[in-house]
Amino acid sequence: VLNIYMKYFRCGIFSAAFLVAFISSSTLNAQALLPEETAGEHFNGLLFADSANQARYSIDYISNNWSDSYIPLVIETMNYSRSTSVRAELLEILEDRTGQSFGADVQAWYSWIWNRDVVPEPSYANFKADLYNNIDSRFETYFRDRQDSARIRLDEIRWGGVVQDGIPPLRNPEMLTIEQATYLEDDNVVFGIEINGDARAYPKRILAWHEMFTDTIGGVPIAGVYCTLCGTVIPYKTQTEDASYTLGTSGFLYRSNKLMYDQATQSLWSTTRGEPVLGPLVDQGIALEYESVVTTTWGEWKKRHPDTTVLSLDTGHRRDYGEGVAYNDYFSTDRLMFHTPFQDDRLDNKREVLALRFFAAPNQQLAIDTEFLKDNPIFNEQIGSQKFVVLTDDSGANRVYDPQDHNFVEYDGYNRAVDDQGIAWQVEEEWMQSENGDRLERLPYHRAFWFGWRAAYPETRLIN
Repeated sequence: VLNIYMKYFRCGIFSAAFLVAFISSSTLNAQALLPEETAGEHFNGLLFADSANQARYSIDYISNNWSDSYIPLVIETMNYSRSTSVRAELLEILEDRTGQSFGADVQAWYSWIWNRDVVPEPSYANFKADLYNNIDSRFETYFRDRQDSARIRLDEIRWGGVVQDGIPPLRNPEMLTIEQATYLEDDNVVFGIEINGDARAYPKRILAWHEMFTDTIGGVPIAGVYCTLCGTVIPYKTQTEDASYTLGTSGFLYRSNKLMYDQATQSLWSTTRGEPVLGPLVDQGIALEYESVVTTTWGEWKKRHPDTTVLSLDTGHRRDYGEGVAYNDYFSTDRLMFHTPFQDDRLDNKREVLALRFFAAPNQQLAIDTEFLKDNPIFNEQIGSQKFVVLTDDSGANRVYDPQDHNFVEYDGYNRAVDDQGIAWQVEEEWMQSENGDRLERLPYHRAFWFGWRAAYPETRLIN
């Protein structure tokens, strides 16, 4: 039953307060405060208090011991409390101590606090551990006694409305040949990946329901992470020289971008960076290498890759995998489901950009408007010391290569480019090869919604 409520919460049918009330009435007893009281315990006491006296005691503690570090805990408690009186009293304290008047608009409070420097309350991580343990016991491990390891703000880690892997990843999914994939139409959107000559297509209509797949492509173990909210698909190599990581969907978000977890340590990982951001793996020098992914149509992908395989509809899950069904309401507007600290109207929130970051320039990022690239099918640029050329084909799909010392001046919109020396190059997925046999390797790239990339990399450069 809880899983059903989780599903409807994610769809916006039930509120957070309703869900907490359901959990509380079904499974919880009020948590007794420990002898050495902490602010976090008092805030949790407000969420699950059995008596008015206990609530009064905690309200008085918060008021009498006020610190600005309480602000995130007040906002989070207001968001989940089932008690009208508790929410009203917390709001009165919050407005009085901050001088702000956002009323019960939790999102406005978040937007305000995210643009301020606040020293985290020492018990904040354990507050989150106690709170979210009541939703999924696995959530407790994400936060318990891990505050010092946090490399992102704890108040920006928000629950996305599902339990761990509540949006189920596809693990080693069944693949079909082109001839077998009769369910796909040529105009269906797919995310295409080729590694070591192994070409595979992952239709958006399937992946949007699962948001992650684990697979072996060209002999390389891959976790393909799809954050539907921020429009990114990133294929990460999950095996390093020192370890192999089994990743999943944590159920939490950071700046509207899903956070992954690894099964061994339950550390939380950034999707956009491929790095641990909370837990024992933080500061271990771990940064997963990522591969390129082409956003294109099934018709274009299979034309270029006649030997490709593609996801089967037989996923082991019952979903409506029709084109455009999953997240239709979200994709069809520019409104956000989960906000970020930034507003940047240079582009619409969900305008797609080509998102670029290279190991040769780790502190620089670039977003290029995909509509700009359609008008400029050959685009030469540089990030740090890394030169690159973007080729945009007639379908609007982008591919990025390391040009080295070559300057490209012609492109036929399909598979042939010419440099300024008149040398013709064959455009393949993993490289460009000249008529002289020279090769230029591709560089990693993917697409993202503008707001999501800007939130992950606030200092990003934009070309539009």
